[in-house]
Amino acid sequence: MTHNSSFGNHLPSPCIVDAGILVNKCDMQRLLSDLNRVRYIYQQDDQLLSAGEGQVMDVFADPQQSTIVANQTLYLNVCSFDYLQIGNFEEKPCFDLIQDSRQLRLIPLTTPLQDSTHRISTATLEAVVAEVLSANWDMRLDDEEF
Repeated sequence: MTHNSSFGNHLPSPCIVDAGILVNKCDMQRLLSDLNRVRYIYQQDDQLLSAGEGQVMDVFADPQQSTIVANQTLYLNVCSFDYLQIGNFEEKPCFDLIQDSRQLRLIPLTTPLQDSTHRISTATLEAVVAEVLSANWDMRLDDEEF
C-alpha cells in the first residue's frame, strides 16, 4: 500500500454508502443537487408541521439566505441545517436535514437515472444560450454590413 505524504497524517475521508451522516456542507450540497421531484415532511419536536410534494429548484450554501419550501418548490440551503442523515423511510431512500429539533425529510420520487434524459445541466444550458446569442449577434453584424 502506498502512502502519499503530501496529505499529512490526516484520517481518510468518510465513505458513505446508502446510510450515514453528512456534516460537510459541500457533501450535503452535492448529494441534494441530484434531487428533482420529492415528497417532503417537515417536523419540529416530532410534531408534523407540513408535508407535500415539490420540485427541488436550487441547492446552495449561503448563511445569509433561507431554505424555502412553498408553492410546490424547494430552495434548499444546506447552511440551514446541522447535518444530513441518509436512510430509509417506508422502504424508500430518504434524506433527513436536521437542525436542533427541526427535521426536513426529503423522499425522492424519481432517481437521477430516471431524470438524466430530462435534466439539462446549468453549464450546458448556459453554453447553449451563449451560442444562440452569439449567432444572433453575428447575424445582425452581417445584416449591417450590406
